[in-house]
Amino acid sequence: MAWFKRQDKGIHTPTEKKKEAPDGLWYKTPSGNIIHMRELKNNSYVCPDDDYHVRIGSKEYFEILFDDNKFTELDADLMSADPLKFTDSKKYPDRIAASQKKTDLKDAVRTAYGKMNGKDITICCMDFSFIGGSMGSVVGEKIARGIDHSLKKKVPFLMISKSGGARMMEAGFSLMQMAKTSAKLAQLSEAKIPYISLLTDPTTGGVTASFAMLGDFNIAEPGALIGFAGPRVIRETIGKDLPKGFQSSEFVLEHGFLDFIVDRRQLKNKLTTLLKMVY
Repeated sequence: MAWFKRQDKGIHTPTEKKKEAPDGLWYKTPSGNIIHMRELKNNSYVCPDDDYHVRIGSKEYFEILFDDNKFTELDADLMSADPLKFTDSKKYPDRIAASQKKTDLKDAVRTAYGKMNGKDITICCMDFSFIGGSMGSVVGEKIARGIDHSLKKKVPFLMISKSGGARMMEAGFSLMQMAKTSAKLAQLSEAKIPYISLLTDPTTGGVTASFAMLGDFNIAEPGALIGFAGPRVIRETIGKDLPKGFQSSEFVLEHGFLDFIVDRRQLKNKLTTLLKMVY
C-alpha cells in the first residue's frame, strides 16, 4: 500500500494538532473584501480596496487625531445613576455594569484634550459599543464639561457623534441633554470659539436633533448613516418608498445639511487646515 502514502518530504502536521487562526486578525467588509487588522489600523481603519470606513470608537479616534496619542482625559470616572429605577428584561444598573465590563468604558462618551498637529483642541467622542452610543445624563454632562473646558482654555471643540439616540432607560432625563448641550454650544458660539461636529456611522435620534447638527462646520465620514428616525419608520409613516441612498452622508450633503465629507485618512490634516483658517 506504499502508493497510498505520501512520499514527498516536508512538514506534515496531524489534523488534531492543527490550530485555527486567532480571532480578530482579519476584517471582512460588507462588500466581501478581507484585510489584515494591522494593515487596517495603519490605514486609519479604512479598507484600501473599497474605502469602506470601519466603525471605530474613542480609543481609535484619539490615536488618529492626537499627536503621538498623547492626551489628558476629562471626567474619566463619571458613571450613570438610575434616577428612574428602570427595569425591563434587566435592571438598568446591571446593563451599565455589563456594558462597562464588555467595553472597558465607563459610559458612551469620552472627552480629552491635547494637541492635534501642534494645535490645542478638546475632543469629545462617542462610543457606539456602549449601549448603542445612547445619550444619557452622563453623556450630556461630559459633553457640557468638555465645552466648559474649551471655553476656559479658549481652544476649539470637536464633537465626534456615533449614536442610536436618546437612552430610553433615562427617559426625560435623557431628552433634557438635548437642551443642555445646545445651551452650552450657544456659549461657545458667543465666545467665538470654533465648534466642529463630525458625524460618523450611525448618527441618529436626539443626537442628530441637537448637538450633532449645531456645528460651525458639520462634516461627516463617507457612507455614514445620518438621520433622526430610521428609514423603516419613515417609510411606514409616509407610505412611500425612500430615495436610493437615503440618509447616507452623501445624500445629506447633497441636500445641504453638511458642509463637506472627509476621508478618515485625511481627517487630522483637514481639521487642522480648517481651524488655522478660522481661529
